[in-house]
Amino acid sequence: MPGVPPTHFMFLGPEATFTEQALLTLPAAVRGRRTPARSVPEALDAIRSGEADAALVPLENSIGGAVGITLDELIDGTPLAITREVVIPVEFVLGAREPIAFDQIRTVAAHPQASAQCRGWLRTHLPEATVIDVLSNSAAAISAAKGEYDAAICAPIGADRYQLSLLAEKISDHPDAVTRFILVTQPGTPPAPTGDDVTSLAIFISHDRVGALLAVLMELAVRGINLTRIESRPTGERLGRYAFFLDCTGHVAEDRLGEALQGLHRVCADVRFLGSYPRHRAFDGDRPVPAPAGLSDVDYADAAAWLARIRAGDLT
Repeated sequence: MPGVPPTHFMFLGPEATFTEQALLTLPAAVRGRRTPARSVPEALDAIRSGEADAALVPLENSIGGAVGITLDELIDGTPLAITREVVIPVEFVLGAREPIAFDQIRTVAAHPQASAQCRGWLRTHLPEATVIDVLSNSAAAISAAKGEYDAAICAPIGADRYQLSLLAEKISDHPDAVTRFILVTQPGTPPAPTGDDVTSLAIFISHDRVGALLAVLMELAVRGINLTRIESRPTGERLGRYAFFLDCTGHVAEDRLGEALQGLHRVCADVRFLGSYPRHRAFDGDRPVPAPAGLSDVDYADAAAWLARIRAGDLT
């Protein structure tokens, strides 16, 4: 039920992948029940049906970009709400059933995305090894643990879960790569503003209006709202019809963002509010970008009080 802390969490499975690793950063999920789902739609359908309280699914990767199926699911069907984001580093490891020298490794199990992100490392350190595609990072770890392949590329949680010997750590060609996950629940009152929040929206522009997307951006810009992400997805109606996903700084409870949402409602064919939630701070010292001069909530309150006095006939 909305407002009740979740105790049953779905996550994109299988177990021992980056999604479970991200989920385990949430204390409530560590204490609660965790169930892997076979797909993003299955995880989110479990929330819509009430089978589970919350679902953690990937939204975007700094190397591979947006996860299209997650975006599609957020705009299709009964509305859902994002209540939290989790960002974790994508740090692949090489593990094996027993310690083994690199020059003895002939086969390496890996999910295609994992091997693609470690291509340079493999070329340098295991030039003679054959990479075998498997269905997931977890499947790679399991196959190595069974001795089916000499080694596996997997997430750290997979190597630990299946008791693999670590042969190498942080083998990705992109050491700063991260994946962003979102915790999704049934709609309810958004988490209280923290002063460092993200609001996510899906908007549908009016295609018969010239400059429709510019009008959307202006509603945010004139209020000093920082647009941190914009992504387009086809609606499935016909070629050229897109929904736009926006992430912007601020919280729906704040005056300036509230005004922006009202503006978007006026100029867009439709707006789906996806949630306001605390921003994940990427590193110590990461701070929110302050509102431009004249555009803080205090400024909005002062301006509203001034207008109220004028409407009441008080010109002093």
